[in-house]
Amino acid sequence: MKVVVAGGSFGRFYARGIRLAPELELAGILGRGGPQSTATAEEFGVPLYGSVAEVPAEVRIACVVVRSGVVGGRGTELAQEFLARGVHVLQEQPVHQDELTACLKLARANKVQYQLNAFYPHVEPIARFLAAAARLRAAQEPVFLDAACSVQVSYPMVELLGRTLGTLRPWAWEALPQPGAELRALTRQDPPFRLAQGVLGGVPVTLRVQNQINPDDPDNHGHFLHRIALGMPGGVLTLADTHGPVVWTPRLHADRDAHGALELAGPRLALPTGTLLGPVSPGSYQDVFNQTWPAAAAAAVRELAAAIEADRDPLRHGQFTLGAVRAWQDLTGRLGQPDLVRGQDPDPVTAHEQLGCTT
Repeated sequence: MKVVVAGGSFGRFYARGIRLAPELELAGILGRGGPQSTATAEEFGVPLYGSVAEVPAEVRIACVVVRSGVVGGRGTELAQEFLARGVHVLQEQPVHQDELTACLKLARANKVQYQLNAFYPHVEPIARFLAAAARLRAAQEPVFLDAACSVQVSYPMVELLGRTLGTLRPWAWEALPQPGAELRALTRQDPPFRLAQGVLGGVPVTLRVQNQINPDDPDNHGHFLHRIALGMPGGVLTLADTHGPVVWTPRLHADRDAHGALELAGPRLALPTGTLLGPVSPGSYQDVFNQTWPAAAAAAVRELAAAIEADRDPLRHGQFTLGAVRAWQDLTGRLGQPDLVRGQDPDPVTAHEQLGCTT
């Protein structure tokens, strides 16, 4: 199945992922002919197309990895041009709900598939976390969700929370007030996080968002990407970071003897205090860029290919995504515009040399 990638920056991960999938063929890069798109086409030895009209008719899938209108780009315009030509489209997040609705309707009218890719649900440690959450939900009802993210990945976070719980509805958000003048006077800098509480799928949620953007380098300077803790009656399932580890922590509970004293032994106390589910991490960030993220992109394209084979109704299949986009826009509207910050690039800190880690 021939695939073209629009966008030569983050689109490189898609190009690498397509090369990992033997059932897919990278047929070209779509770009404006700038240094990045030109270099990407040269790296993979494929043609560089300057417009949708130049893309050969045998291309069946377009991965649109260009900023959408909601963040000041023309990605959605490209997606709609491809859909109008009868090409199936996988578009990188985020998009406005009006853009998403228009693309889904256009896909249905042209009998093709359109999917919005939140990307991170396909990243292996997160996929492992979501699979574990599903198994837990089959046995117990969730008690709470506690999460944190940077604003750049706030849409994927909303979708991840919905996937963690198996549903988004009913949902509601409420932004919590910023620290008062007395607390702010004691801090050396403005607090990076804005707080929201809410309900997703009937479960209480607390969410901290680093609502800051460096206008000179918007892809960097987040303290982290995603962190999630799913509270269950029997313990807490934790995604410590986007790339792991995933940890199960049984709930501490000591039984009482006949006299009301806490017992210091027993089956509950014999449980490990924490268990790693899978590897600690995929390795270095270079490994993430070379393997983990391309594999996630390939998984997303395969998911679109499965929808093509099943001939799904894109509008019906996209209802969860529509709900996630609405919940995300409501959240970001309540949090307000990100603060503009500028800072130095961080110095690398190694666990072995600077933190005394020996394992």
